[in-house]
Amino acid sequence: MSSIITLTTDFGYDDAYVAAVKGAILSTNPEANIIDISHSIEPQNILQAAFILGTAYRYFPKQTIHVAIVDPGVGSERQGIILKTPSALFVAPDNGILSYIIDDLFLVESRSLTEHTHDLKEIVFKTGLEAVAITDPRFWRHPVSPVFHGRDVFAPVAAGLSLGISLYEFGEKVNSLHVLPIPKPSLDPEGNLVGRVLHVDRFGNLITNIKSNDLPGKDVVVEVAGHRIQGISSYYAQNEGVMAIVGSSGYLEVSLRDGSACDFLGTVVGDEIKVISAV
Repeated sequence: MSSIITLTTDFGYDDAYVAAVKGAILSTNPEANIIDISHSIEPQNILQAAFILGTAYRYFPKQTIHVAIVDPGVGSERQGIILKTPSALFVAPDNGILSYIIDDLFLVESRSLTEHTHDLKEIVFKTGLEAVAITDPRFWRHPVSPVFHGRDVFAPVAAGLSLGISLYEFGEKVNSLHVLPIPKPSLDPEGNLVGRVLHVDRFGNLITNIKSNDLPGKDVVVEVAGHRIQGISSYYAQNEGVMAIVGSSGYLEVSLRDGSACDFLGTVVGDEIKVISAV
């Protein structure tokens, strides 16, 4: 079993929360190799955390344990879960934070939940995936704070998994999880590809929900915030000014050489981006 444990949270670095989670892991497995994916997720922004985790997890060795904690429902009836895929284990609240992971796994069924859960949907996943609800308190840190399950539940459970404890020791098997709708690009009446800004990275690059294989080619015009960009560049220093590029995560980005495209264009997450074929 892997001793690599990654952390993705909205805890930031100004408080002791991240250190407390790491301490809880190391108290169970002092040999654990803890890797930070990000602790700069916007507070309570579950979909942002889902995206960041979804772009990072595939680069870790198989059987890495990924802990994702953006948990505005902590202390409520939402369940904690362990999801086992062919490549990794995920420990998280069942609140949609694994949506991009689930989207990669070709789900076969989904059904809407009641209205009070807003945009959450329940999915039933295909054979080959395993999941359990974290219900056995034997592995938790006691006393359990109702507002810090990251430290008292998820951290010791991840540490236990890293020691080779079977996921079925932690609770009962489940065959469905909850996901948030992932924004997908579409075609407008003119046949143009229309997407949205999904994320703004620390360089001010606008990362969209348009993947490289969605593009009709490099001979296109990209429109965003009233700005027209001719063609797709291959790397950030190729052109001056605002450019479109397929970034390292495989998504179409809008970038500004030596500057922030976000600040220059005044664009925010959710804004529209259009790809027009030049043919």
